[in-house]
Amino acid sequence: MQHLLNLLAAIALLVWATHIVRTGVLRLFGANLRELIARSVGNRFRAMAAGLAVTSLVQSSTATGLIVASFVGRGLIATAAALAVMLGADIGTSAMVVVFSFDLSWLSPLLIFVGVVLFITRERTSVGRFGRIVIGVGLITLALQLIVGATRPLTESPAVRQLLAALPNEVLLDIVVGAILTVLSYSSLAIVLLTATLAGAGMLPPTVALGLVLGANVGSGVLGVLTTARSDVATRRLPVGNLLFKLAGVLLAMPWIGKALALLQTQFASVPQQVVAFHLLFNVALAVVFIGFTGALARQLERWMSAPPPAPSQSRPRHLDPVALPTPSLAISCAAREALHQADVVETMLRGAIDVIRTNNLVLAEQLRHMDDTVDELYSAIKFYLTQISREALSERESRRWTDIVSFTINMEQIGDIVERILQDVEDKKIRPGRNFSEAGMAEISHLHERLLSNLRLGMTVFLDGHVNDARKLLEEKARFRDLERSYAATHLARLRENTAPSIETSSLHLDLISDLKRINSHICSIAYPILDSAGILANTRLRESRLGELPSDDGAR
Repeated sequence: MQHLLNLLAAIALLVWATHIVRTGVLRLFGANLRELIARSVGNRFRAMAAGLAVTSLVQSSTATGLIVASFVGRGLIATAAALAVMLGADIGTSAMVVVFSFDLSWLSPLLIFVGVVLFITRERTSVGRFGRIVIGVGLITLALQLIVGATRPLTESPAVRQLLAALPNEVLLDIVVGAILTVLSYSSLAIVLLTATLAGAGMLPPTVALGLVLGANVGSGVLGVLTTARSDVATRRLPVGNLLFKLAGVLLAMPWIGKALALLQTQFASVPQQVVAFHLLFNVALAVVFIGFTGALARQLERWMSAPPPAPSQSRPRHLDPVALPTPSLAISCAAREALHQADVVETMLRGAIDVIRTNNLVLAEQLRHMDDTVDELYSAIKFYLTQISREALSERESRRWTDIVSFTINMEQIGDIVERILQDVEDKKIRPGRNFSEAGMAEISHLHERLLSNLRLGMTVFLDGHVNDARKLLEEKARFRDLERSYAATHLARLRENTAPSIETSSLHLDLISDLKRINSHICSIAYPILDSAGILANTRLRESRLGELPSDDGAR
């Protein structure tokens, strides 16, 4: 039982270390990741070389597959290039089997130590983020060592030895057993090393050992499919394509196992060397044969595994035209239009929230909460689009507009989060317990909500036109709304003193709700700050009262 627990812990460490490397790479390269990967995988042969190099570093084709599949899901790399990367990754992991015949137990402690030093000393810099990746690679190395160590006691048990010894010289059955063992141990590298060791000890016939090696390759492909089973369609294409390549390769190799063994026996004296060499030669042959079919398979996968089209009204960016990126002024306009699209989604959420409060509509509440995902996706898309615009090519005015758009989208994203939380609170504290606001309390909430919608429309106008007078009006609304919130909180407390039953039941929700509405209003009013600051009438985040009478008219807008 202890050995099984050690194996499960080692597998969990491998999964977590893979996550650290994947997120570390994303954080380090950020918006430049698409360009960097595009240069690295400009053609299928360079892509294959990149896969070999990465897997030689992380020592796991499964880990490489997870990282590259996530890039495919994010649109950072094409499926065809990713398939070429995986062909190289399979060569890399088979090469690591050869490397692991030497003692490299010093590598993982060194990587973890160096990574921790870099991360702690320079945490908020690129060096610190690189240290995070080094830590992940060290943990992957350590996890693979632990997997090999944990599987050894299991195979030394009499039951497992009898099972392996009882394997008939039946290639198909050997492949199935090898695949199952690989999935259970989460490492084809560990199973191939184990098979080589058992074959060298005379516990396995050489032909059975080669069958198990083919099964280990199939198992690694199955692992990729299982690991990404709950991901989006684009992410799942790569592991499915990689598994298809492996299955085709195994079917082609099965009739030639006997001849391959005879050839290996003439070149290598020991059985373990023959097993390891077979694993390496199989993956090299797989890459040579199928490198020319990556494009065709990618097109088929995109046809077979097509993602359902998103709703055109809200759930996808409409205006982020990549063709406009070389022209910064045009690209800035595209981003501004998309930011207004994001604000439209937020306004829909805000309008629907009051209907949920009034009618206790759980279905509508769930629909509105899902819309926050759309707001977040639009925010990410706009931010990524803006980072691709060359800041050096922007004029001073365009640079200010760039900053305004970023600030606006951040505020909209935060408003969406607050509305989502409001809906959840209303569902938990009002709808499900069957409670209701008092008439006076509902009237106060409705009034604040109306002011909020009016301010949101004004904020969108300020963002679009940049008129200073409108910005001043919007900022003045912040103080008025704050006074209303305080006044309504006081009247609610008065109703509590009068023992008004509905007010007592919904007191916590009522106070939280008007406080959240005030926070939303603060985010809306924040849209005015960049405009007023550019006009020079903002000091310490407050209007300069002495300058209010000197405000320029709308023709003095930016």
